[in-house]
Amino acid sequence: MKILVIGSGGREHALCWALQRSARAKRQIFCAPGNDGIAQNVRCVSIKATDIAALARFAEVEQIDLTVVGSEAPLAAGLVDEFAARGLTVAGPSAAAAQLESSKVFAKEFMARHAIPTARFRVAESAEEARDILRRGEFGDEETPVVVKADGLAAGKGVVVARTRAEAERAVIELMEQGRVGLEAARRVVLEEALVGREASLLLWTDGKDYALMPAARDHKRVGEDDTGPNTGGMGAITAPDVLDEATLRHVVREIVEPTLAGAQADRLDFRGVLFIGLMLTAAGPRVLEYNVRFGDPEAQAILVRLESDLADIFAAVAHGNLGATRVAWSSDASACVVLAARGYPEQPETGARIAGLDEAAQQYDVQLFHAGTRRTAAGSWLTNGGRVLGVTATAPTLARALAHCYEAISLINWDGMHYRRDIGEFSRQ
Repeated sequence: MKILVIGSGGREHALCWALQRSARAKRQIFCAPGNDGIAQNVRCVSIKATDIAALARFAEVEQIDLTVVGSEAPLAAGLVDEFAARGLTVAGPSAAAAQLESSKVFAKEFMARHAIPTARFRVAESAEEARDILRRGEFGDEETPVVVKADGLAAGKGVVVARTRAEAERAVIELMEQGRVGLEAARRVVLEEALVGREASLLLWTDGKDYALMPAARDHKRVGEDDTGPNTGGMGAITAPDVLDEATLRHVVREIVEPTLAGAQADRLDFRGVLFIGLMLTAAGPRVLEYNVRFGDPEAQAILVRLESDLADIFAAVAHGNLGATRVAWSSDASACVVLAARGYPEQPETGARIAGLDEAAQQYDVQLFHAGTRRTAAGSWLTNGGRVLGVTATAPTLARALAHCYEAISLINWDGMHYRRDIGEFSRQ
């Protein structure tokens, strides 16, 4: 069996690692474009994740049996549609279905149409319209927090939680007129009420009919401890029983998961792949913050280390429409992933610092190191090559022990400018 994984970060390293843990004796895995950490065990191919034509040609020439897409941009650009047109097997949603992530407006209107609980919202087609909506007080007075979201993909930088109306108006100007995330991505914005509560992420596989839930996760987006500083792509994630208790999970499945999948069917969206549901657990009940149409990162790292079933079998079942007949089993452990970042991340990360201690850290009990932004020199030394550099991930019977394993391994790693959060999972440990 030949498998192609598309992407280059810690998420894709975790996917490759999990795909290699197969019961099948022969499995060849490629990653495009991958990174030097992934290349230790997988053949990396120098093709950009968004070069769909080149990826499809490669899959045809190599006779790839299954393609797994890590990030959202190729899905939004129609990779699945192109592969399917060529008769290639791929586990992922069509471009039309990927609009659940690639367009905030599409997602919010989908939720409204199918009565899926979410924050109250308005869509603005211009900065002037957005200011008018804010000044009319539709989301409260001048001191009421408001969330401003660019409609299109913005690499995690298109959402601003404004504490006041004035901040919201500044965010509108930065997004729609100053091109903070690109003018096309912010051609429209969504304004919505700011929800209050704890966040959680529920991911699942679906083949368009059946679904299989993953362990609920909690991400830590802010760069600083105590949730301070700017948002990032994720500074760490945990899975543990108290992220979503059983009663809340049943409620989410009944009121959100199943209506979402039924809505996709009703709208004739070909959704096969991973659905990520970002939740806010409010006093009035769970609300959907956002949909993603692929694994999150670092959530993928924390989740996949607990998978006991064959990941390739699951993705093949997703692609071929027989997920309901496929066993998906998880360990009962908790897990944690702590991201090690470069100085200057997320604004202007430094690269080229020499990393020490990787071999020692990798030998720690129940620890996996997933490479996100590393480069290996001809002499064998490891250098930083991105903002998020490594995901240090561990499992254990309790979250406290999993986190202890992570931080023990981190104590062995060092480079000039390395920083990380020391409070990952803190809420769950209280």
